[in-house]
Amino acid sequence: MKIVASVIARLGSKRLAYKNLLPYQGVPLVLRAVRKLKQSEMFDEIVLSTESELIARTCIHEEIRILRRPRELSGDEVGSIPVFQHIVEHVPCDIHLNYNCNFPECDESVFEQALTICQEEGESLSVPYAVWAQTRKCLDSYRDPKRITAIQFKTDQVFDLDIHTVEDLITTHRSHQVKLAF
Repeated sequence: MKIVASVIARLGSKRLAYKNLLPYQGVPLVLRAVRKLKQSEMFDEIVLSTESELIARTCIHEEIRILRRPRELSGDEVGSIPVFQHIVEHVPCDIHLNYNCNFPECDESVFEQALTICQEEGESLSVPYAVWAQTRKCLDSYRDPKRITAIQFKTDQVFDLDIHTVEDLITTHRSHQVKLAF
């Protein structure tokens, strides 16, 4: 069984420009996510899906597959499912797992739990929404990409703050670093 993990990262963001390249504990969010997937050693292949050469170059030395996302899949209104479908079309697999780099504090056990539920049910999504896994069959048969059908599981192994603003990023830093008199 081939299991592929992905990080999807666009350069543009309507709320926080260059968000995926901002540092968290000294490492860009996108690079931190790629490294966390690699360190877990759970995946046969790791894919970065992006439309940005800058994001691709940030992760180029990580020995992962970089998949250039087409323009039609790069806008603010594009849901994740069409992007996942694009990934598995180019990187065939039995199971696909996506790790959302906006949640830099996520334990590897969440990957394990998502994969287990996915194998049993076809699709799983952590709450908070850091990890989403689907079988290839599930992705191939998705009818409405805006209607999420995943079995959701709650976990306290993800810091419950999705980074969309500078304040979100600073709050996450404050919660996971030594005190700073600033």
